Amino acid sequence: MAKPAHQMKLGYFLFPTGHHVAAWRHPDASPCSAIDFKAFVHQIQSAERAKFDMGFLADNDAFAGGGGRTIEADLDALSRTSIRYTAQFEPITLLSALSAVSDHIGLVSTVSTTYNDPFNVARKFASLDCLSGGRAGWNVVTSSNFNAAQNFSMDHHPSHAERYRRADEFVDVVLGLWDSWDDDAFLHDKGSGRYFDPRKVRFLDHKGRYYSVRGPLNVPRSPQGRPVVIQAGTSEPAMEQAARTAEVVFTVQQTVEESRRFSRDLRARLPRFGRRQESLKIMPGVCCVVADSRAEAEDSYAVFEELIQPEVGLMMLNSTVGLDLSGYPLDMRLESLPDTDGHKGRQKLMLDMGIRENLTVAQLARRAAGTRGHWTVLGTTKDIADALEERFVEGEVDGFNVMAPLLPQGMDRFIETVIPELRRRGLFRTEYEGKTLRENLGLPWPDVHEPRLQAAE
Repeated sequence: MAKPAHQMKLGYFLFPTGHHVAAWRHPDASPCSAIDFKAFVHQIQSAERAKFDMGFLADNDAFAGGGGRTIEADLDALSRTSIRYTAQFEPITLLSALSAVSDHIGLVSTVSTTYNDPFNVARKFASLDCLSGGRAGWNVVTSSNFNAAQNFSMDHHPSHAERYRRADEFVDVVLGLWDSWDDDAFLHDKGSGRYFDPRKVRFLDHKGRYYSVRGPLNVPRSPQGRPVVIQAGTSEPAMEQAARTAEVVFTVQQTVEESRRFSRDLRARLPRFGRRQESLKIMPGVCCVVADSRAEAEDSYAVFEELIQPEVGLMMLNSTVGLDLSGYPLDMRLESLPDTDGHKGRQKLMLDMGIRENLTVAQLARRAAGTRGHWTVLGTTKDIADALEERFVEGEVDGFNVMAPLLPQGMDRFIETVIPELRRRGLFRTEYEGKTLRENLGLPWPDVHEPRLQAAE
């Protein structure tokens, strides 16, 4: 296997108690860590000492529902999950606090385009970017949880196609607002009495299908130009959106072949939008369990699997595929699934996994409860490093968003063992390359954004 000319980019997926849905029940878990700021401080500072590129937060706009089922119908199952699926800190508030206890690591969060306003999102992330010295990143999502609609004065959850049409315009508006100020707009000239150059401020004057936004944004340009745009979908509309505007893509593939196919497909789309290959980083999610032997790692993970309650596993599967499968026999093997307005890409991934591995509904539910469809690697330090290196090189990706079933213990072990091995192989940095998230990811300075949507579309 040929050695790459570049090094991996790594994200630390911040998560209270751990990424396994039953992590809070583990004997070593701290169930209250979701509302314990010190727990998040430990995670972000551990990640920064290890030189991770970013800490990443996911978010929900409502209780995590299951494939069109109401909160009431899933309330008993929800009561058996960790607080992550029902109540959690608002992410920008949390990341702003974490910016004060860190210096180099990127601070990234999911914020939905379906249940927010572009001016507010632009202002919040621009503020975080300035507060942190250029370390903010926005993970663009469209929300698949239909329960969120009633929290935002909407009668129904928009269709998948409608959500992506709305998201395209939303992202263009945010990018346009982030470009309200030229890089050298602020003069701070005490002698002339001119604080900024009025010729270097832009009014967006956007009038589109969904939004009418005048601007300019009342937050200055940040040390990295603007926050890094991240995206995490694999459906066709998501791929097009990523190729057009994303700078980092978090993705989910199970095999090297699937990874290579996804990467080549996405990168082949970039020239159509006038983008260079270096403007995009692909970072799939990976759940790692490190132990002294492969058998010990498997036994360690089996403890979590035994803690999954059946109703929780089924709820997580419903949520992942965007359908209510509660009427399906648990011993049934899925050959196909009806279309959904939820996560189309994630549904296909789970269905393909079930067919490839001949899994029953019950077995697939356990997979969904464990890692929500993410690639899982169990083994020794060498096993984990070998798997990451193979996927990095042969899967043609730029790095990984790393998660662990139990936090912080699982990631502490990864940092103590796997990170040194990756460095020994020349695959991961020993020091940060710069001060901003954009510099450390190796992304180019952002040009002034030129919206590509037709105003009357």
